[in-house]
Amino acid sequence: MDSQEARETICEVGRRLYERDLIGACEGNISVRLGTDRLLSTPGGLCKGKLSPSDMTVIDLEGRPLDGGVPSSEIKMHLRIYARRPDCQAVVHAHPLTATGFALAGETIPSDLLPEAAHVLGPVALVPFGIPGTNEVPDSLEPFLQDHKTLLLSNHGAVVMGFDLWDALHRMETLERIAKILLVARTLGKPLPMPEPVVAALARETLQGRL
Repeated sequence: MDSQEARETICEVGRRLYERDLIGACEGNISVRLGTDRLLSTPGGLCKGKLSPSDMTVIDLEGRPLDGGVPSSEIKMHLRIYARRPDCQAVVHAHPLTATGFALAGETIPSDLLPEAAHVLGPVALVPFGIPGTNEVPDSLEPFLQDHKTLLLSNHGAVVMGFDLWDALHRMETLERIAKILLVARTLGKPLPMPEPVVAALARETLQGRL
């Protein structure tokens, strides 16, 4: 993906996050690799549902702007993920309402209830709280990065990895969709897991950290 295509795709991903209530106001942030030594990031302080391609900023792997722009205040979280996961090509951070509610309640999303949970999300980590915009957030992610691609951030939101921007967006959408289904199931009774042989087969097919 060249720089212009990446800029346009980030704009579309931001619009979809905003329109589907996965972010509001100026929340959330999106980034993608442009090569081995550069990233393209959404800027801080702008609504991600109303971005234009020229709003993006190019940064190096230390978070330094290369074009005079101002990257997202959460860029440290993205940088840590890219540093630890060379297979990750895109990162999306959002505040999906239902999934964030689970994070507020100190709960994760089980991967044994729906096939999509196992295939798309993998095991969902519940990451301890870190003050947004500080090194506490990437430090809190550190123990989970090798074995997870979907992470709930306690009292904060969620962050997902992707092999491209669309993959990351779809993972965030799936996280919220499954959280909603789980919440409905709990109002009706106790959610029942898939049969154990199915769960075991899905676990064999889906490597925990694989994108």
